[in-house]
Amino acid sequence: MHLAVPKPETWIKSTPAGLYCEPADLYIDPTRKAARAVITHGHSDHARPGHERVLATAATLALMEERYGNRAGRERQALAYGVPLRLGEVTLRLLPAGHVLGSAQVALDYRGSRIVVSGDYKRRRDPTCAGFVPESCDVFVTEATFGLPVFRHPHDRDEIGKLLRSLRLFPERAHLVGVYSLGKCQRLIALLREAGYDAPIYLDAALVPYCAVYERFGVALGQLLPLEEAGREDLAGKIVLSTPGGDDEWLRQFPAPLVAMASGWMLVRERARSWGVELPLVLSDHADWDELNQTLLDVHAPEVWVTHGREEALIRQAARNGIRARALSLAGFTEEGS
Repeated sequence: MHLAVPKPETWIKSTPAGLYCEPADLYIDPTRKAARAVITHGHSDHARPGHERVLATAATLALMEERYGNRAGRERQALAYGVPLRLGEVTLRLLPAGHVLGSAQVALDYRGSRIVVSGDYKRRRDPTCAGFVPESCDVFVTEATFGLPVFRHPHDRDEIGKLLRSLRLFPERAHLVGVYSLGKCQRLIALLREAGYDAPIYLDAALVPYCAVYERFGVALGQLLPLEEAGREDLAGKIVLSTPGGDDEWLRQFPAPLVAMASGWMLVRERARSWGVELPLVLSDHADWDELNQTLLDVHAPEVWVTHGREEALIRQAARNGIRARALSLAGFTEEGS
């Protein structure tokens, strides 16, 4: 006698703590302390401290340990991409998500039904992490950070070219680029190196530990120097990476500072102006509108759940493509890493 394939909503549920897989007794990126959690990637809105048992890729665990120390999880288990793990009647696999180093989708198989939870992801090539792998499934759980048609990101090469042209035009100015400390920082460095920029890059102290983790996992970043050891005269015509938000007093330490910012949000001119950005660089670690919609087609899922972001437009477009879609509206996720 064959058991009926269970409906997805009967075994994976949206709760105040996040997505919960009932037959595996497992939360996915829980926003509250959990007995068992699988973590999709190392950004702090997905990887929170204090869980009892944590399952993630080795790189994600290393990034969590760098941020949280012993609070990264009482018990930590590393799982490589594609390796099946049995949890009760559920088989779990981690698949590359292309978001940052170690980022993973969570594929869950239960009694003939498959749900894939994307976490955050992007589709374009990134020299610092494994690329997104589409997996056919019955339900695809997706983000929608850039889920509006206005968000069509330019080619990375063009944005890196803008920064390098500015360095040639203004050799007397320190180029201060605001980056998220995990993911965007290391990707920008790697893209600059691929474009032939081999000069030292100066780093704010908050960026140094995560770069060290990337290099430990085999991502070459070239010569990186701590900003606090540089003299003012050293920084003219150089690239300085820092977390966003330096005030006027901080800027005065640099020669003729030119403020840049690397983010998908730099497509929004008003946001760039409000942040005081002179050189907006549209570099995102999330899928843009076209990539989100292509992904829904690539995974062949008849049903899509949207966790957070700009859900309404993506849900309407999915319906036009014959895909059932609904918003989960999960709380607690931010724009970190955008």
